[in-house]
Amino acid sequence: MVSLIVAGFGYAFVTGLAMDFAKKAAEKLNAFDVAPPPPPPPPDKPPPPPPDQPNLPPPPTQVVIPPITPPVVTNNNIATTNVIPPAPAPVIPPAPPAQPAPPAPPRIAVRGGPRGNPGNWFTNEDYPSDAKRAGAQGRVTVVLSIDTSGKVAGCRVTSGSGNSSLDDATCRLAQRRGRFTVQKDADGNAQPYSYTLPGIKWQLQDE
Repeated sequence: MVSLIVAGFGYAFVTGLAMDFAKKAAEKLNAFDVAPPPPPPPPDKPPPPPPDQPNLPPPPTQVVIPPITPPVVTNNNIATTNVIPPAPAPVIPPAPPAQPAPPAPPRIAVRGGPRGNPGNWFTNEDYPSDAKRAGAQGRVTVVLSIDTSGKVAGCRVTSGSGNSSLDDATCRLAQRRGRFTVQKDADGNAQPYSYTLPGIKWQLQDE
């Protein structure tokens, strides 16, 4: 009896293990089962045909011409102008000191003048021959310089006749024949002076 009981337990044990093993193997096989691929998606619908377009001419082709930039001409021969610097401002020297006023002329006590008539110093015989041949006539005014002795020291023509011979003759005769009074100041000192001999007339006489 004991042997049968031990054999039954052994059989049950073996069969139980076999079923557990078979169950585990089936579970492993189920874990490795490959699922079938999904069905392919339906094909895309073709796009609808475009509406009928009228036969229009193609748009004109617009040609864009870029702006033409003229070439820059560089002139290497650039004319140069010499710039002359401005001249420096002239240096104005300081004004000389004012000269002292000349002394007042001495007070004249005796005024000089010609002795006699100056017209008598000139005669027709004194008429220069070349002026006579040229028919020259006119009046001559001279300024005479009188020295401290009353003699004519110089002569200057201030208004001529237009003929040099008549002008020269007037000065020459006045210096040779003129006599003047000595001019003196208040202290009695002789003083030189000038005298104007106006309008000596030279006129040809009818022969």
